[in-house]
Amino acid sequence: MSTWTHRHILDLAAFSREDFATVLELAHRFRSMPATGARRLPALQGRLVATLFFEPSTRTRSSFELAAKRLSADVSTFSPSSSSLSKGESLLDTARTYVAMGADMLVVRHRCTGVPRQLADALERTGERTVILNAGDGLHSHPSQGLLDLYTLAYHFDASNPLPEALQGRRVVIVGDILHSRVARSNLWALTACGADVVLCGPPTLVPDAFADFLAAPPPGQTMDPVAQRGSLTIYRDLDAALKGADAVMTLRLQKERMRQHLLSDLDRYHRDYGISHERLARSGASIPVLHPGPVNRGIEMSGALLDDLGSNLVESQVSNGIPIRMALLYLMAAAESSVDSPPLG
Repeated sequence: MSTWTHRHILDLAAFSREDFATVLELAHRFRSMPATGARRLPALQGRLVATLFFEPSTRTRSSFELAAKRLSADVSTFSPSSSSLSKGESLLDTARTYVAMGADMLVVRHRCTGVPRQLADALERTGERTVILNAGDGLHSHPSQGLLDLYTLAYHFDASNPLPEALQGRRVVIVGDILHSRVARSNLWALTACGADVVLCGPPTLVPDAFADFLAAPPPGQTMDPVAQRGSLTIYRDLDAALKGADAVMTLRLQKERMRQHLLSDLDRYHRDYGISHERLARSGASIPVLHPGPVNRGIEMSGALLDDLGSNLVESQVSNGIPIRMALLYLMAAAESSVDSPPLG
C-alpha cells in the first residue's frame, strides 16, 4: 500500500488507474472474510470513525458502519435531528466537535456540493490529522458508490481477478437522470479510467448534450488528468440502440421531483422509453447484467419482474460489495496516516 497517496477521498477524478487497482485488489481480499470465518480484523482497533450524514441514507451509512466495525474501529453516528445544528451550530463546528472527541476519520454526506472538500480544507489549515471521506455531496461525487459499482462489474466479468483490466473495452450503458446524479459522475471517472466505453442514454432534459465533453477538461481542481488514456463517452437518445452490443447497463433512480420541475411530462412514457425490462433486454439481442445504485422505483427505472430476478440483475451484489469496498477505503485512509495491520491475503 506504499503507493497510496490520497489523504482524503473526495472525488474519483483524482484517482489513477493504479489507485483503482489498489482499491479493487484490497476489497477482493476483504470480500473473502465471511468465507474464511473471520468476521473482524484488528486493523483499525483503537480508531474512531464518525459518520456525519446530513441527508437520509440507508445503504451507504449502514455499509460504512459495518465496514468500520469489521475492521474493529469504534463508530460514532451523527443524527442531524438531535444535534446542535438545530441550535445554529455550523457544519464546521459540528465536524470540529467530533475531531475534539478523537475522531480519526469523518465520513461525510451532504446535499450541497463541495461540503466534504470544504471540511477537509478547513481541517488541513489548522493542522488536524483527521481525514475526510466523501459519502456523497450534492450533484458532484459519490466515490464509494462508483468504486463498488466498478468492483461489481469487474467481478462479474472476471471473478478470479476483478481488476481494472476486466473493464477494458467493455461497453457500459448508463441510463436515466444523469444531470442530477453524483453516482453517474463518479462512474464516468471510474469506468473510463479502467478503459470502458460508456454510453449515456436519456432524454435531453436529463442527459444534456454538454455531457459529451465531460471528460475533455482536466478533473476539477487538477491541472492534469491522472489517467493517460480513458475509454470513450457517447450519448444516445434511443435506449434500444444504446443497448446493442452492450456488456452491462446501469439504470439510475428517477427523482420524481423532476416532474415538478417540468423535466419530464409522464412517468409511464419514461418507462416505455427508458425503463429496463426482460423484454427490452431481449430486444438488445444479448443477456447483460443490470445494475442500480438504489433505491429502485419499481415500474419506472426497472420492471418489478426484472428487479426480482436475481439472475439478471446485480442490485443485491452491489449492496454486498459495498462493505468490502468501504473497508478498503477506510483501511487505506488509516494506512496513509500510520502503520496498520496487514489485510488478509485469502
